[in-house]
Formats: sequence, structure tokens, C-alpha cells
Amino acid sequence: MDTVTILLSSFVLSITGLFVFIWSLRKRLFDATSAAAYVIFSSGEVGRGEEPAANATQRAGMQKEAAGQGHPQLTVAEEATLQGELALRVEADQSSAFPTFVFLSCAIVWLIVGSLAGLTSSIKLHQPDWLTEQAWLTFGRLRSIHLNAVAYGWAPMASLGIATWLLPRLLKTPLIGGRFAVLGAMIWNAGLIAGLGCIGAGINDGMEWLEIPWQVGILLVVGGALVGLPLVYTLQARKVEHLYVSIWYMGAALFWFPILYFIGKLPMTHFGVEQATMNWWYGHNVLGLFYTPMALASVYYFLPKIIGRPVQSYNLSLLGFWTLAFFYGQVGGHHLIGGPVPGWLITLAIVQSIMMIVPVLSFSINQHLTMRGYFSLLKYSPTLRFIVLGGMMYTLSSLQGSVEALRSINTITHFTHFTVAHAHLGMYGFFTMVMFGSIYFVMPRVMSWEWPYPSLIAAHFWLVVAGFAIYFIGLSIGGWLQGMAMLDPNQPFMNSVAVTIPYLKARSIGGALMTLGHLTFAGHFIAMVLRNGPARTGAALLHVNGRNAAIATAAGA
Repeated sequence: MDTVTILLSSFVLSITGLFVFIWSLRKRLFDATSAAAYVIFSSGEVGRGEEPAANATQRAGMQKEAAGQGHPQLTVAEEATLQGELALRVEADQSSAFPTFVFLSCAIVWLIVGSLAGLTSSIKLHQPDWLTEQAWLTFGRLRSIHLNAVAYGWAPMASLGIATWLLPRLLKTPLIGGRFAVLGAMIWNAGLIAGLGCIGAGINDGMEWLEIPWQVGILLVVGGALVGLPLVYTLQARKVEHLYVSIWYMGAALFWFPILYFIGKLPMTHFGVEQATMNWWYGHNVLGLFYTPMALASVYYFLPKIIGRPVQSYNLSLLGFWTLAFFYGQVGGHHLIGGPVPGWLITLAIVQSIMMIVPVLSFSINQHLTMRGYFSLLKYSPTLRFIVLGGMMYTLSSLQGSVEALRSINTITHFTHFTVAHAHLGMYGFFTMVMFGSIYFVMPRVMSWEWPYPSLIAAHFWLVVAGFAIYFIGLSIGGWLQGMAMLDPNQPFMNSVAVTIPYLKARSIGGALMTLGHLTFAGHFIAMVLRNGPARTGAALLHVNGRNAAIATAAGA
């Protein structure tokens, strides 16, 4: 296969997609009245936002803003029907409460472990002689511990916990097979603990994202397969005719990850250049085909629920799903530009990276149009701030990734801290922010208790936003200067190192603020579990835009 064939095929594919898009417009598939978008709402619930993380003052503000949207009042009979459906939702929430709590508790632990390891590693970049007495504290091992604690601890535990909680809500039936999810979580965490121990002892497979020895990695595959069983069982008992787009994203992610990891960890299979190709095939796909779908599934559920308005274009959300599935598979190859790999593979990766603009714009336009007229709710909704900001960072991260795949840009940014900044923009700015918001929404339902100190939610948000802004901007500037210095034949290599030092210090400052935000988040999580703080009557179910608030209290906890 030559470059011309690849480019011509991609051109034909994009033209075909354009005709499909035009046809869908003529068939009015992108009208805002798509019935499938309403499947996540109960009868009469549209216009009544749901925000468990808000305190009484914030709920009053949301109610005032929502009242201006002109939603009709419900009759007494309609409100009684709604109350009955909400009671069934509470039952569904209770069925998933324990497995969700197990996942999210583990996620918080790994978040703190990963944050401390990452901050220590960051400091070592500009203070390399700090904490070198023990081998496991050296940069090479500690940085790998940070990566694996986040990639296989915090990220999957958080997203699987949210997915476990969403399943019964989306399928409108109690969770079936929750015990398999808990068992899978236990096996997964056992494998991760063993894997991090191996890395700390200097035993690893030597590939980024795949450092954990394959003998231990088997536990992650088994654990992940068990976690996927409740999806299969609950799907069979569903009480909805249509599967909402969040189910598509979650189901695909739970199917893709075990396959990706299994192929990546096959022993005695990948060698030499082919090993590097596989490594970046896996490294990018685990981001785009596991973490990204799980976060997008959360956005597509929580954002409409909080504002009480269906997603603007349901068909646009499906377009985003299918184009993500089709275009993402080979984008990892753009990390091998300039390497001893086939030219057609690099060209294919670049073309697919550019084509990723299609699913990204599908999501971004959909999010903006859905939020249009509701942006004022960001002042009052703690969850919405994290969710919307995370969605915006997805747009920025993906578009930056497409541009970074171009050879002219990649020549400068490759092997620099610029790439590290970009990776964190996706994994932290997008995925982690969405998970934070999702956890703030879910935990009051899991614990039947409100967040005890609402001011800590605001503190958490501003600490991580400020910290990440310093982190990302510092590394982006430092990485670009580093790349320019490495390309200058008149400068010694050490100049490319020295120029990054101030920006690496900025990275540590930003990382310290982020870690402080994580500790605030973890402390607040523990306080909620222990039911500390001011006594509350339970999580308010709905904030309403009219005369009747009885439902909020009746089905609240």
C-alpha cells in the first residue's frame, strides 16, 4: 500500500461521510426533537435539573435561572407519575451503590498515590539528587509508578465506578451481577499492587504504558472481564427500548480495553521496530478507545441531566461515536514520525489524526448547542463546572493532537515536554475533570448524604484549575523552546536541557497545587463517607422551576 492509495482512500471516505451528513440533514436527523435523547428523562422531568452536589443556595440559584427558560408546569397527575418514576430510579441507584462505592474508594486512593509519585518525579527533573538513597525512589521507577497508578488505578477505577452507577439508570432496571464487578475490582487492584511492586523493584516489561510484567497483567485482563459482566446481564433485563448513546460508549470501551491490553501484553510476540509500533498503537488506543469513551459517556448523561434539557442533536452524538471508532485505531503511529517504520504507516496515522476532527467537532458543537442559554448555571452547579470544562478540554486536546501530528509541527515537539503537556491536557484536563464532576454528582446518591462542606468543592475546583493551567502552559512553552534548541545545530545539546529548567519548576508548582486539590477532594470524600459536617436531610433529587418542590423532598434520599 503506497501513500497515494492511502490519501485517495481517506479522501473518498471523507467525501462519502460528507454526503451522508448532507443526507442526514435533508432527512432532518439532526433536529432537536429526536425522541432517543429523552430516554434518560422520566415523564415531565425535562426542565427540572438534577444537581446533588449543590447546596441550598446554589439550588435556589439554579431554580431561578431555570425558571426563565419557559418550561410548562405539570399537572398534579403528571407530578404524581413523575414521583413514581423517580422512586424507581432511587431503587436503581441503591442497587449499584455498593459496587460504585468500592470502585470510587479505590479510585481516590490511587489518585493520591499517583499524585504524590508524580509530584516527586516532577521535582526530580530540576533537582535530580533529591531522594536517591533508595532505588525505588529514582526517577525512572517513580515516574513509571506514577503513570501506572494513574492509568490503571485512578482512571479505570473512577470511570468503571461511574459506569456501574449509570447502567441501571440508563437501562431503568436494578443492576444485575454487581458481585462480579466487586470481584473484578478486587482482582484488578491486587494485580495493580503487585505490578507497582514489580516496577519499584526494577522488574518491568520496558514499554511505556505496559511496564507491568505480563504475568501480573493477566490479573488486569481477568478483572476487567469480570467488571464487564454486569453490563451484559443488566442489558438483558433492560426496560428501555432504545439504548442511549452513553451505553454505546461504555459498552464499546469495556469491550475494547481487554482486547487492547491482551494484545499489548502478549509475551514473546513483539520485538524490535514492531514492538515500538505496537507500543504506540496501544498507548494511544487506550486513551482514545477506553478513557475517552468512558468520559464522553459521562458527559452525555450528566450534562443534560443537570440542566434538565435533552442533548441538542442525538444523531450528532452517534456520528461522534462511529467516527471515533473508525478514525482512532491507527493515530498512535504519529509518535513514530522519523523512526524506522514504514512510510505508509506514518501517513495513515497522520491522516487519521486529522480525520479525528470530525468526532471532536461533533461532540463540541453538540455540547455548545445543548448548553446554549444555560451557561449561567455554571455559577451555581459544582458538577457542571467540572463537566463543561472537561468537555472544552477534550476539544482543545484533540484539535491540538491533530495539529501536532503534522510533520512540520512534530519535528519540533517530538521528544520534548510539549508532548507531556499535550498528554496531560487529554488525560487530566478532559478525562479527570469529567470524572471529578461525575463523582460529585454520584456520591450523594450512593451515600444518601450530601457533601458536608460545599466550600471544599469550590476550593478543589480552583486549586486543580489553577495548578493545571500553570502546569500545561509552563510545559508547552518549555517544550517548544526545548524542541527549537535541539533543532539548532549551533547549540550544544545541554542548552536544550537548561532552557527547560524554569518551566520544569513551574510544572512542579502546578503539580503541587493539583496535588493539594486532590488531597482536598479526598478529605471531603472521607468526610462524606463518615457523615461528618453539618447534618443534612439527604440529597435533593431535583431542583424545580415552578411551584412544586415536594418531589425533591419525597424521593430525595
